[in-house]
Amino acid sequence: MLNLWEDELTEEEATALLDRIEHEIRKRKLEVPAIMFFEMHKPLANIAGNFALATSPFLVPIIGYKNVNDYSRLLSKRDNVEALIVRLEQKRDSNQKSDSNIDAKEAP
Repeated sequence: MLNLWEDELTEEEATALLDRIEHEIRKRKLEVPAIMFFEMHKPLANIAGNFALATSPFLVPIIGYKNVNDYSRLLSKRDNVEALIVRLEQKRDSNQKSDSNIDAKEAP
């Protein structure tokens, strides 16, 4: 039998998973919808993690045991969801500032 959620995620594992999620969101240029989604569902983080655990027999063949285990543990904690939101907002804000600087230089 699979031992889902047997151990807590280490800080390094959580950071690596957050990096992967952030990269995939940015690659698809979905920062704003992702921020809205995570903000709306932040209070339900624990329920979402448990839902992933409950549906693991269906998810494991599709995305793999390690991914189901890691991401369900990561997203079940509200602090991790908040950290992801902050990361998405910070880089989005810095990109907007650099874009406005470029626009200001191009203006006559």
